[in-house]
Amino acid sequence: MPVRRIAVSTALLLVACQDPAAPDPADPCAGVGALSRCLSPAQADEAYIDQGQRYFDTLDANADPESEPTYAELVARWEWPPWLLLTGYGADLTLAVDAAVLAAFPGTTVPIRDCRAFEVQPFGRCRVSIDYEGQPCPIYEEFTFNDAGEVTFVEAWSDQPALLPMDGEADPWAEGDDVVRLSTRIPGLGTASGRIDPLGDEMARAGESDADVADFAARTQDFWGYWSEAYEAAGDDMFARGCGW
Repeated sequence: MPVRRIAVSTALLLVACQDPAAPDPADPCAGVGALSRCLSPAQADEAYIDQGQRYFDTLDANADPESEPTYAELVARWEWPPWLLLTGYGADLTLAVDAAVLAAFPGTTVPIRDCRAFEVQPFGRCRVSIDYEGQPCPIYEEFTFNDAGEVTFVEAWSDQPALLPMDGEADPWAEGDDVVRLSTRIPGLGTASGRIDPLGDEMARAGESDADVADFAARTQDFWGYWSEAYEAAGDDMFARGCGW
């Protein structure tokens, strides 16, 4: 066979062997590493608002104890300093952590709640005040969802001017382009299921250029070890700093 024919045949064979469905690594919405902003709301606004309310019911001693959010199996929660970063991973563990917190602070209520729905992820966002036995703690919290309406990622900040990801007065619901949040950088949250893979190639690639993503992935592999380390580092004034006491 002439050399030219061999070259052409080889090129055609290579094209034929390529997977046309292989994701483009430059496309943030491609494959199992899709980012959360690739999803559009699949539920009514009321559903996202209800999930936010149910979430805070799990922290409220006066709420119905049966009222819980609908978590995805691998839901993760990230609470920015002075809180403890990864404070929930997996539906059962996240609920167990919140039950333990409520047991430690049995008089806790969440009397002030303003939860709203948005057209872009995170679809649910709440500004609340958690009352720890008479002392108010303002919190801003966001909820990312999959197409089934399950919460896949929770992200929280102290609602203090120096600790929010936005200007709380000018942009009270973090709708600006300059808001820095982790949920929009975690691979997998933009798939229909919103399932993350902390040990996957997409997470590893994202972590190479994003220290927060790398830190998140590491913490999922040793939840209690990192939680204990963060708790010790936070110090006795964690609530004073986070709640503005």
